[in-house]
Amino acid sequence: MDYFTFLVALLHVHKALGEEIFWNTRVKLAETLTLECQYPLGTLVQMEWFKINATEKESIAIFHPTFGSEIREPYVGRVYFLKSTSGPNDMMLAFHNASEADVGSYSCLLEIFPYGSWEKVIQVVPSDSFEIAVPLNSHVVSEPGENITFMYEPQMKGPLQQVTWEKVQSHQIDLLISCNLSQGRSFPSRFRRQILSNCSQGMRRSFILMPHVVASDSGLYRCCFKASTGENETFVVRLTVTDGKNDNQYVLWMVVGAVLSLLFVILIAAVIVILYNRKRRRQKSVQGKEPQATQNKASNNYRTSFSISQPSDGAGEDIYVNYPTFSRRPKTRA
Repeated sequence: MDYFTFLVALLHVHKALGEEIFWNTRVKLAETLTLECQYPLGTLVQMEWFKINATEKESIAIFHPTFGSEIREPYVGRVYFLKSTSGPNDMMLAFHNASEADVGSYSCLLEIFPYGSWEKVIQVVPSDSFEIAVPLNSHVVSEPGENITFMYEPQMKGPLQQVTWEKVQSHQIDLLISCNLSQGRSFPSRFRRQILSNCSQGMRRSFILMPHVVASDSGLYRCCFKASTGENETFVVRLTVTDGKNDNQYVLWMVVGAVLSLLFVILIAAVIVILYNRKRRRQKSVQGKEPQATQNKASNNYRTSFSISQPSDGAGEDIYVNYPTFSRRPKTRA
């Protein structure tokens, strides 16, 4: 009996080692490592963080709204619950000085009333194996509140086997939709917002619908197709959701900049006109003084100078002499 039990346990171990752990979010290892676990609306009864090993789940930390939190050994002093700024329904686990020993898969298991159990699996990978470099195929710009649909039909001819949609960021990748067409089933999404999609056997194109987008939905979205023949095809689109407040501020600064530029041009033009008018007045003043000075100079020359010309041929010429006129009134004798 003990031998049979040992064989069964060994079989379970072999099966666990051969299975690939399904993940909802993939995170790049960093010294300041944070694992997000944003659950749907409801009343949180209790939540617990685990590290998933080959054969079991190792409890890391547990939280209860009434009794508080407790960190398990040997994680005391290494991890702590981090309060989220994005909303009250996000139970984040943060690491102090994370290292290669923290690479692996983690699970946050929650009991939510009235929905029951809810679990999310997060995979931490080494930074050198975390690749996000993808060529961009399209760019969509949207305003807040719009419904955005991304749709793509692959060019490969073979029957589709698997389709996945992901949101790609610099530090993590979130799985939005995973559809196994060969089995005709899809894996549940644990993304923080509602995503609608199609998953049915024989389909040739895939889409995702995000209702009422907000600024935080901006980013890269990647769709990966895998055919039964082994072919792969990828489609990447960037979504930019504009912020109304930022747009208004941008327009305001544009208007202010245009007004200031116009005032500057008017000021420069006024200065140029003033300088030009001053220059013209100076030129007129100088031109008005020059004839008067010339006349005075000519008058002085007429009164004080004389000229005698003697021709070379010896002919007589009249001689004109300028001299002052004196009065010839006879003097009266006493």
